[in-house]
Amino acid sequence: MGMKDKFQDQAEQWQDQAKQKMEQAKEQTQQRGRGRRERDEDIPERERTQREREEQDRLDADYDV
Repeated sequence: MGMKDKFQDQAEQWQDQAKQKMEQAKEQTQQRGRGRRERDEDIPERERTQREREEQDRLDADYDV
């Protein structure tokens, strides 16, 4: 097995690991979203709108330059 083959194998392993980590992160994000939706259903509409407004304000502040 030449050096080229070793590097290629290692690159493929890194790509596979990266894909696995991306899938895990995606699953975790989806699970958090589901949990949040369930919690949001228990919150009164007025309070929920206030929280969403505050969250949007924080996001806007993060992206202001």
